[in-house]
Amino acid sequence: MAQADGSYRKLISKLKGCDLLILDDWGLEPLNAQQHSDLLEIIDARYDFKSTMITSQLPVANWYEMIGESTHADAILDRLVHSAIKIELQGEPMRKRLNLLTGADHVS
Repeated sequence: MAQADGSYRKLISKLKGCDLLILDDWGLEPLNAQQHSDLLEIIDARYDFKSTMITSQLPVANWYEMIGESTHADAILDRLVHSAIKIELQGEPMRKRLNLLTGADHVS
């Protein structure tokens, strides 16, 4: 949408400058050509300057395929994985655990 209304450069600059960029629910759908180009531009602009946090239920081993195009996938993942700290959580998701609680167990 930012490219259509002419605000793309301003948006990229804003995303480049924020101290922490959080990509939540990463990998729910494969990226199209425009999306992986945009993502590369954002990640490249932030590389070695600002922090990026990714949350995902998709295993890291499947990220390459989700990005979809090998040249972009190599470049994006190289920048994301270099100097990354990986935290892999185990167990049931909190949403599922909270649904198992009875009404008396929930905190108001």
